[in-house]
Amino acid sequence: MMLASWANQGVNLWAVDLVTVPLVQGQATYSVDGNTVMILDAYMETVNGASQPIDRIILPISRTEYASYPNKEQQGFTTTFWFDRLISPTITLWPVPDGTSAQYLKYYRVRQIQDSNFTSGQTVEIPYLWLDAFADAMAYRLARVWNPAMTAELKAIADESYNIADAQNVETASQYISPMINGYFRP
Repeated sequence: MMLASWANQGVNLWAVDLVTVPLVQGQATYSVDGNTVMILDAYMETVNGASQPIDRIILPISRTEYASYPNKEQQGFTTTFWFDRLISPTITLWPVPDGTSAQYLKYYRVRQIQDSNFTSGQTVEIPYLWLDAFADAMAYRLARVWNPAMTAELKAIADESYNIADAQNVETASQYISPMINGYFRP
């Protein structure tokens, strides 16, 4: 339950993977693995003969926006997707793949964290940097049942160690924004 709570609090980078789905002309909806928590980024991959694949990002839409589209069977150059977070989740593409503009849907997803299994000798699937947060959170959760007088103190400790680990759970890519203003000036 604690790992599910962590998944609900944000992206756990160690549980992100890339999924590739071959597309079928005229098919809008595809099954998604049931252990998918969320889809982060999605893109279409087009392969033309011996040339390098070409990728282009597609954007997420809401259920309401998808419902507003008048022709859900329209085929063409897919630009959007709707991730329906059911017990058996699906992803629906629009426009529907036409068989020529893309051959694969690729998406980065956050999957459920694998829990420990004492009978098989497995340990919980968390990186080294999260061990302290895990131990503190377990102490807090156990205290709620076995020693309620300690819960306030242990909650503060668990929150602090979670925040420290979470601060390291980021991508470290630089981002630069430079406006192109040279068109505003004349020599």
